[in-house]
Amino acid sequence: MTKHITLLLTLFCTLYSFSQTQEDKVSIGTNYIIKSTILNQGREIQVYLPDSYTTSKEAYPVLYILDGQWFFTNGVAIQKSLRVPKAIPEMIVVGIKNENPLRRTLFNGEKKKFTSFLKDEVIKFIDSNFRTTNERIIYGWEAASYYVSELILEENDLFQGAIITDGGYASEKLVESFKSDSDVYLYLTNSKKDIYNLESTEEFNRILKKYNPENLLWKYELFNDEVHETLPHLAMYKGIMYYYHNYNSLVFESIEAYERAGGIPYLKSYFKERAKRFGGTEEIDRKTKYALIWLAWKRNDFKYFSFFMEKFGEIFEIDIYKKAHWQNRLGQFYLKHKDYKNAIKFFERGIKYYPSSQFDEVMKEGLQEAKSKL
Repeated sequence: MTKHITLLLTLFCTLYSFSQTQEDKVSIGTNYIIKSTILNQGREIQVYLPDSYTTSKEAYPVLYILDGQWFFTNGVAIQKSLRVPKAIPEMIVVGIKNENPLRRTLFNGEKKKFTSFLKDEVIKFIDSNFRTTNERIIYGWEAASYYVSELILEENDLFQGAIITDGGYASEKLVESFKSDSDVYLYLTNSKKDIYNLESTEEFNRILKKYNPENLLWKYELFNDEVHETLPHLAMYKGIMYYYHNYNSLVFESIEAYERAGGIPYLKSYFKERAKRFGGTEEIDRKTKYALIWLAWKRNDFKYFSFFMEKFGEIFEIDIYKKAHWQNRLGQFYLKHKDYKNAIKFFERGIKYYPSSQFDEVMKEGLQEAKSKL
């Protein structure tokens, strides 16, 4: 009897605990129906707004994804994950649904009609209802890649960047006639395993190489581990990173790489160009400064460590570095390389401003050693 009562109480508690669990649906965007007079039908689009949208007054660039029924979630995932290191700006993501067989008709025989729908109804709807900049990127896979290949060359004032994968082609005449007063980015990719569309992508690449149009900044990459169905996500990620190649802070894998790039003059030109393209200051940012100091530190290159500390050492004055841990770490590195003057400087700061820390004893020992060497 006791066992039965215990069992019933356990079951009741379990059911009660489940009844207290709150269920919330996860949402990554909103569906809208555009009543298209151009296509004479209702068309569904998906819209994702950045996390900061409701709390800011900023305008945002827009990523337009053809075949949103398959790839809208990819665009949102890439946007959110790349925002953690701030590799790209926050963006509005728009997915345009195009189910088979209609998508093939609209991307081929009725592409002019689809462009009118895209320009005069979808983009107009997005720009009228949300805070957008004039910066737009468009993504197309397979059948859509052929459509986007021509669109970016014909309507270069409409989109500043295009990502195409598993297909793509534009005629020599169209490539040769391309003209733009500003830079337009084109990223195309495929795999040797995509036996269906590789030939056209290769031919498009050949034509682009032949004419190399002014202000068309294009890149072609092969990812031969992928197949026709697995490349779209990778292509979108790589394409977005290509378009925003000079948005993020600079990180080098070695001192040699830093030197090959051009050293301090290169850093200055990089951030000047970044400011010109995306706004903001031309100053070398903190993340790059710290990365260079850390690089020299990790490679045990005291010559460059001293140089970078002389150039960028002020970053250790900001709050996140005002800790005993950092004073000890810097002091120990200077002590290791027999720069006793700087070792004393950081040990004394650590002892004075962070008394009784876990590093107090080791900093006092380091300070005594550094002073004894002078």
